[in-house]
Amino acid sequence: MFGSMMQQPLLVSSLLAHAERHHGEQEVVSRRVEGDIHRYTYRDMAARTRQLANGIAALGVPAGGRVATLAWNGYRHLELYYAVSGSGAVLHTLNPRLHPDQLVWIANHAEDEVLFFDLSFLPLVEAAAPRLRTVRSFVAMTDRAHLPTQSTLPGLLCYEDLLATQSDRFEWPVFDENTASSLCYTSGTTGNPKGALYSHRSTLLHTYASALPDALNCSARDTILPVVPMFHVNAWGLPYAACMVGAKLVLPGPFLDGRSLYELFEAEGVTLSAGVPTVWQGLLAHVDAHDLGFSTMRRTVIGGSACPPAMMRAFQERHDVTVLHAWGMTEISPIGTVCTLKPRQAALPAEERLAIQARQGRAVFGVDLKITGTDGKELPHDGRSAGELMVRGPWVISRYFKDDGGDPLVDGWFPTGDVATIDADGFMQITDRSKDVIKSGGEWISSIDLENIAMAHPDVAMAACIAARHPKWDERPLLVIVKKPGASLTREQLLASFEGRIARWWMPDDVVFVDAIPLGATGKMLKGVLRERFGEHLLSGQLQAA
Repeated sequence: MFGSMMQQPLLVSSLLAHAERHHGEQEVVSRRVEGDIHRYTYRDMAARTRQLANGIAALGVPAGGRVATLAWNGYRHLELYYAVSGSGAVLHTLNPRLHPDQLVWIANHAEDEVLFFDLSFLPLVEAAAPRLRTVRSFVAMTDRAHLPTQSTLPGLLCYEDLLATQSDRFEWPVFDENTASSLCYTSGTTGNPKGALYSHRSTLLHTYASALPDALNCSARDTILPVVPMFHVNAWGLPYAACMVGAKLVLPGPFLDGRSLYELFEAEGVTLSAGVPTVWQGLLAHVDAHDLGFSTMRRTVIGGSACPPAMMRAFQERHDVTVLHAWGMTEISPIGTVCTLKPRQAALPAEERLAIQARQGRAVFGVDLKITGTDGKELPHDGRSAGELMVRGPWVISRYFKDDGGDPLVDGWFPTGDVATIDADGFMQITDRSKDVIKSGGEWISSIDLENIAMAHPDVAMAACIAARHPKWDERPLLVIVKKPGASLTREQLLASFEGRIARWWMPDDVVFVDAIPLGATGKMLKGVLRERFGEHLLSGQLQAA
């Protein structure tokens, strides 16, 4: 026997239709590439998005055709999110921080037909255009007044002109909810990137789950500012969640320095933000240097890499901003876990609460987690057993775009490449990436734990811990450190701060001080580059003391 309920497909366009009908006066505020502030409402956005959908059809994009973007977080990019997917095409957000060769490879692999881009990326697009085999239309996301008068791009189109020629009457098509909605490629730190092709169904289910109280806790009372880029896993789903709940949305454009972000937070009354740790370092440095505080922001989502406990303390103890530690990846849309406390944990002493918050958190409904040993057998959820983290769920990929790499699943589970523990309460903690874990004499050492201790030192701006080759133990931990400006930190002083906090055999063998640690396109430390540079450090005669 079947139920007798309506069958309505879960479609991205329904989010915008809901926002227009029920939250039409809510604001969307953007700092534009030109530097000024743009304001309009969800009602305005919906009308322009329908114009854009007509414009995309006029450009000859068929159902399933890929439409690429090279853009910051702004209202025009938001319009593309809904116009492209809502009309039945596939939104493909390109990451401008990638190497140009990799960018070209991705666009060609995706077979992008139209490329929309912010003016700040004009030189990049002009350099790449001759090698883009399938792109036949280039659209500058600006108005006629700012459109470049000279460009090497063939038939360069103006975004605002494209909209002006179109009606705002457009009937969003209804189709199978399993239709592809957007495409995002992995960062590709090893080998060519792979594409995760999301569906309307997976996107809507992910949006429902991300807004739950024990997840990101989004509501119409929020003002949300995603610092995480819209070109990185759909800004962790926040542009969709904002429409679903009717929250005010604030988009920072390319201005991600501490001062610019703080000004937006205060001027617009931001209550919730999200980003990677490297961004928050700049914001906290600005706030602390000028003895400032946050008048409205009360929670921030930190993901992409582990949040250092020192950063968590700064937000929570100095600024009364709750940190929502989260974990996810491109292949899972991206949210998998969020660290929100259970009732009995909220009453624990501060140090015990912080220890729990340092974990990546509990699975949101829809995501199932397990950890497996080297033999493939499931390990107990005891908070001690560490194994490879496996996931499954309705917004986890079953295969990569164009079946690259073959079937990635193991008995129906997706292997994340993360090493983790899960405790009896379901709290998961990443102890390392499987490629970053340090295996010393056959025993594992967590590079993340050592980085967190180093980051707690007041003279450390950034810390990475890598495996360096060792003649006796195979691998040993090596710290790569960026000092804070003016700091006179020595190797001995830093290593002394580890005393009594770790097992003796975990003690890093040496410290290397550098001017900067290389970061990837999504703000993660490129440990592979560091291993190439310093992996032989302990064998090279540079070590001063064992």
